[in-house]
Amino acid sequence: MGMAARWLLLPTIVVTFVAGVWVAGGVVTNSFRASMALVALWYAAAGVGVLVVGLRRRPLRAPLWVGYAVTAAAVGGFLAWTTLRDRVVHERVLVGVPVTQVARAPERPAPAVVTLRRGRFVSGEHETRGVASVVRRRDGRRFVTLTGFDTSPGPDLRVRVGPGDVDLGALKGNRGDQQYAIPSGTPVASVEIWCRAFSASFGSADLRVA
Repeated sequence: MGMAARWLLLPTIVVTFVAGVWVAGGVVTNSFRASMALVALWYAAAGVGVLVVGLRRRPLRAPLWVGYAVTAAAVGGFLAWTTLRDRVVHERVLVGVPVTQVARAPERPAPAVVTLRRGRFVSGEHETRGVASVVRRRDGRRFVTLTGFDTSPGPDLRVRVGPGDVDLGALKGNRGDQQYAIPSGTPVASVEIWCRAFSASFGSADLRVA
């Protein structure tokens, strides 16, 4: 096998290692601790694998070892960066009149924004606090707002609503006020901050009529 052909192994190693981290961390189990253990086990198994193959097949040693070392360091650096760095946002969120208050005064003009449901976050794998609300504009569009929100930073955090675990997108910041559009027709009874990388719930809020 020529030098160029041997180095073509490099992208295969990168893809295989990243796919292994994704499967071990986010697919196999919904337990945060088990996901972390499986990722660590995958790191060790992949490292031993490329070490053994490199020792047995000297021509493949460089691409195998370099590919593993660079990819493992890059993935580890990404996980550390997203876990240790706070992302603070200060969006101007919609603030509505509680729907029960609107119902008590039907003769008044409809407000521009109505708060339909509201609930406080309870901690999951990490301490999480703040208030989640579902608000509706006069045009019928609905949004989830997070106010006074604070949770731990983490990799690949998503905002999900239930029932159905509908994904509203990536969490914009682990601290600060922010809002997310709700797809038309989606029922919303709860809001959850979900770490997709490690199948872990950072926190959730059950919503009640506001």
